[in-house]
Amino acid sequence: MRAVIETALRLKNGESAAVLRGETLALLFEKPSLRTRVSFEVAMRQLGGQCLYLSPPEVGLGEREPAADVARVLSRYVDAIAARTFKHNTVEELAHYADVPVINALSDGEHPCQALADLLTIREKKGRWRGVSLAFIGDGNNVARSLMLGAAMLGLDFRIASPRDYGVEPDVVARAGALAAASGGSVASLESPQEAVRGADVVYTDVWASMGQECEAAQRLEAFAGYQVDGALMAGAAPDAIFMHDLPAHRGEEVDEEVIEGPQSVVFDQAENRLHAQKAVLALILGQGVG
Repeated sequence: MRAVIETALRLKNGESAAVLRGETLALLFEKPSLRTRVSFEVAMRQLGGQCLYLSPPEVGLGEREPAADVARVLSRYVDAIAARTFKHNTVEELAHYADVPVINALSDGEHPCQALADLLTIREKKGRWRGVSLAFIGDGNNVARSLMLGAAMLGLDFRIASPRDYGVEPDVVARAGALAAASGGSVASLESPQEAVRGADVVYTDVWASMGQECEAAQRLEAFAGYQVDGALMAGAAPDAIFMHDLPAHRGEEVDEEVIEGPQSVVFDQAENRLHAQKAVLALILGQGVG
């Protein structure tokens, strides 16, 4: 984790080389994307490689053609696959059958590329990880899981506040707790947003209904009442706390307009860092002489 983020910082600060010249990355997407697609495409170009975008209708992953066959075919054409899927087991199946690296560009299980960008942003804004308190307010979704695990690895004090039945699963919390114990950090699962943000250095939220959960939107809107990050909630955090959101945001739901557009918000710095984190991942997996 540290190696990836240190590499991202060096690349962002001007260290660059065409280490991926001649390399091709396939973007295999079941879900639409702004940040994930553009950051991967630009990352490959800046490192001297190229991208091939494969939309859902072109492939029909798991419907028109099994994931196992797609993985074996693409392995004959490209040097790596970035898969953005609905189901986490689709990414695992691709990785099992592919002869080239497979990057999880988002699944319902985790969103590790987002967590890398988030932790890079925290390092830039706070100058450290150990001892930084990070409060995640909302759904225990893929973003929350990856961020919890990543924060635990780097020694942050991670707290998540979610309504009952919407938190991160106990086995993931236990895994994160073990990582935190080794790194000097901590992990806490709470129900009270006010308790989670008390004195926090970073306040983070995400949408209450993720892509593919549209049918649950009304139920979730009711369940998450009281979990909006607004000015009153931010006032409970540290005076120099920053606000983070992985975007896209539903203004007026999980976050108030005054917060996301306010001086504590770093959401667009965070979005930019998707590019630098992705460059680091690609350079370390495929490149030579980086890291």
